[in-house]
Amino acid sequence: MKAIYIITFYIIRLWMLSFLFVSCDSFVEVPLPNSQLTKETVFEDYATANAALTDIYAKIRDRGILTGNNTGLSNQLGNYSDEITAYGTPSNASFNFYNNVLLPTNTLIATYWNTSYNHIYAAYSIIEAIEKNENISEEHKKQLQGESLFIRALLHFYLANLYGDVPYITTTDYRTNSKVTRMPVSEVYKKIIADLEHAIGLLKIQYNPADRSIPNRYAAKALLARVYLYNQLYAEAANEASAVLNETALFVLTPKLSDVFLINSKETIWQLQSATAGQNTKEGSLFIFTAGPPQLVALNSNLINSFDPADGRKLNWIKMVTKGSSNWYHAYKYKEQTVTTASKEYSIVFRLAEQYLIRAEARAKQGDLIGAKEDLNAVRKRAGLPETIAVSKEETLTAILQERRWEFFTEHGHRFFDLKRSNQLDAVLSVLKPGWNSTDALFPIPQTELIANPFLGIQNPGY
Repeated sequence: MKAIYIITFYIIRLWMLSFLFVSCDSFVEVPLPNSQLTKETVFEDYATANAALTDIYAKIRDRGILTGNNTGLSNQLGNYSDEITAYGTPSNASFNFYNNVLLPTNTLIATYWNTSYNHIYAAYSIIEAIEKNENISEEHKKQLQGESLFIRALLHFYLANLYGDVPYITTTDYRTNSKVTRMPVSEVYKKIIADLEHAIGLLKIQYNPADRSIPNRYAAKALLARVYLYNQLYAEAANEASAVLNETALFVLTPKLSDVFLINSKETIWQLQSATAGQNTKEGSLFIFTAGPPQLVALNSNLINSFDPADGRKLNWIKMVTKGSSNWYHAYKYKEQTVTTASKEYSIVFRLAEQYLIRAEARAKQGDLIGAKEDLNAVRKRAGLPETIAVSKEETLTAILQERRWEFFTEHGHRFFDLKRSNQLDAVLSVLKPGWNSTDALFPIPQTELIANPFLGIQNPGY
């Protein structure tokens, strides 16, 4: 937990910060009123700036792309691909994703865009505010800047993978932001890499606090490994993944599947802390149901049937609910649906198994099939499965992609992004989903943003 003594101090100044951090109809900000205190005055010491950064993490957890509730990507990209089936009434927002009928006027599409840019804006305002602040030590400045750059890189990564060409925000100047243009994805990735390399040089190795709710150097390396993999920079991806995997004092692949998502798991690289002691994850509240039929969503039968019957992930991370002759399945990675005496689970964003599979894929792409299969088998062994029977390069890459499906279902859209970057979206989803079109690989740009800022250009194809 962040130090308690800052809370009162933070509350006094919260009204001064609200302009920067409150959600708005558009990420394009308006100028500060004459009565607004400058950011240098608001962030007059480390406690205040740190509290503002803590507030950004809370907002990422509660609303937007990475939230674990029904509006987040873990749910909606699961519906959009082949992981989740939507249930309930037509008012369930998941049906638009499940049926692949998104429109530029969809409120969730706008929410993803606006909340992400709002968090990016807030993070960069901290960088600007503390840059010349003599009341904050250089050590604290490095930590605050490193975390802020990590947040900016992380959210731009998701925006680029959802919308394609997007603006990369590097200022809080409202005049500049009101006229931003969309940058090619390749250029967005270059800026993400630069931000992460900078963050790695600023962040510490050790976690503070110990619950891994604040990103350290290896959280930035884990994201950088993913970014390199998505960019087909395989040697660099393998190197960054190795840097994380080799830090065995901090990270170990958790032997028991039932322990992977616990709050103290040594497999966790970065997780989002619950709002209060005793609260658990929003994912648990969303995905777990105890009676059928499901009210919102359940796991897709296609996913369920793809598992080997002996796979421990099917036994530990999936639960069946029966009513009469009907069966439904829900994700059971997080096992707490309600509050407990003390929090048992936080929402995990990065964990070690991904680094094994990133390195496996990167090694296979470079022709190191022995090393690739060693990494792949490490994940399979933990799941109680025998070693892969893949022999050729193509067989190994196919096996890795399939392993990622079983390992990362309902975790922030891994499946959708994997199909997309491997050029298999159409081949897989056009068979399973009657509403699927090739242009569904990208979300539409929110119509409200195109109207508010003509410099964003034309709508994505198909919308």
